[in-house]
Amino acid sequence: MKAIVQDAYGTADLLELREIDRPVPRDDEVLVEVRAAGVDPSVWHLMTGRPLVARAVLGVRRPKNPVRGWDGAGRVEAVGAKVTEFKPGDEVFGNCDGSFAEFARAKARRLVLKPSNVTFEQAAALPVSGMTALQALSGKGRPKPGDQVLVIGASGGVGSFAVQLAAMYGAVVTGVCGPTNTDLVRSLGAAHVLDYTHEDVTAGSGRYDVIVDCAGLRPLPHLRRVLAPHGTLVMVGGEGGSAFFGGMSREIRAALLSPFVGQNFRNLVSLTRHEDLLTLQDLAENGRITPAIDRTYPLAEAADAVRHLEKGHPRGKLVITI
Repeated sequence: MKAIVQDAYGTADLLELREIDRPVPRDDEVLVEVRAAGVDPSVWHLMTGRPLVARAVLGVRRPKNPVRGWDGAGRVEAVGAKVTEFKPGDEVFGNCDGSFAEFARAKARRLVLKPSNVTFEQAAALPVSGMTALQALSGKGRPKPGDQVLVIGASGGVGSFAVQLAAMYGAVVTGVCGPTNTDLVRSLGAAHVLDYTHEDVTAGSGRYDVIVDCAGLRPLPHLRRVLAPHGTLVMVGGEGGSAFFGGMSREIRAALLSPFVGQNFRNLVSLTRHEDLLTLQDLAENGRITPAIDRTYPLAEAADAVRHLEKGHPRGKLVITI
C-alpha cells in the first residue's frame, strides 16, 4: 500500500510517499481503508520530535511509528477476532495509527460510525480538533448561557470548533484571528471578532469568563488581565518556547500558580474518548457543528499540507484525500 513515511525527525522534506506492507489488525483492532485524513499540530510534533521531552514517548532517536497521521475516515476493510461493533463495509471515523496511508489500523474504541450526511473529508477533520474543543469547554471551562468566552486562534482547527461549541452553549463568543479569517470566525457563531494584527485583546478592558487559548504565544500575566476574577483559562497545546519543553514552561507556571489565586488555569492534553467521538458524531449528524475545511491535498502532497500548517493561518482544517 502507499503511505507517507519518515525515518528520522526533521522537516516536511523528510516525508516520503512509499510502498509498504498493509497492516494486520490485532484482535481488538479494525483495519480501515482510509479515504481522508486530518492534518493537525500533533502531526507536526510527531514529525519534528518537538518538544524534545516528548521523545520519551514518541521515540528517542526516530519515530516509533514511521507512518504519519492520526485522524482518519474511511471504510472498514477487516476486523479483529474480538471486534463486534463494526463489520467490513461500515463507514467510520476516529483515531488511526498512521492515517496518511491507504490502510490504517485503529482500536475499535477509537472509532465510531460516520453519519451518512457527513463527507469523509468532514469526518476526518473531526476527531482530534473536535475532541480537544469539547474537552476545553468541559468542567469549569463549560460556559453558561450569557457567559463571555474568548477564543484565541479562533480560525484554526481547534478554535473553529471551540467557537461553534461555545455559541451552541449560549455563550457570547469573541474570536481572535488574522485579517483574512474574520469572515469565517463570524460565520461560525462569534458575536465579536478581533483582528490580532490591529488589536491586542489582552490590552482591552473586556473581562471573560472563559478563555480558550489555542495559539499558545501570549504570556500568562497578559491573559490573566482579561480573565474574570473567577474565570477559567484553558491552554490548548503549547506552541513556541524552548526546544526541550516547548510551550510547556508557561503551562507549568500556570499549574503552580493556580492553587493560590481565584482564577482557574487548565493545561489541556487532549485524550481520545469514545464518548467524545459519539458526541461529535451526534453534533455533526444533526448539523450542530460543521467542520471548516481550508483545503484538501492528495496523499502524494502530504508534505505540502504540513508546510501549510506550519505557516500558522489555516482557515479551519487541512485534509488529505486518499
